[in-house]
Amino acid sequence: MKRHEVYDCAAGCPVQSTVQFIAGKWKSVILYHLLQGDATQFSTLDRAIPSVSPRMLALQLAQLEADGIIVKKCGPAVDNRTMVYALTPFGQTLAPVIQAMAAWGTAYNAAQKDKQAAAEP
Repeated sequence: MKRHEVYDCAAGCPVQSTVQFIAGKWKSVILYHLLQGDATQFSTLDRAIPSVSPRMLALQLAQLEADGIIVKKCGPAVDNRTMVYALTPFGQTLAPVIQAMAAWGTAYNAAQKDKQAAAEP
């Protein structure tokens, strides 16, 4: 089953090519957290993103894994059964995209706080 398209069309298609991998309410947030460290357990991601349900987190992780963006492997736990998620080399190529999104979000949030502060009596 073919999940993703290779677009060869007018301007905007490169963006569409990227979005098909990171679309979804939580995928970019998951990638942001995975970029912060080498490997992360499900429970760590679940705590870091409290607004996502465990079911949705598992679904988004499975999609990212199916797309070759992340890998699930045995972690360095004592029992060697703890699973951790890490970016693949392909997933790491999304770092500039996610970092740019984080920088834009930080600037936007700061501007909104300034706007609210200026509007207060």
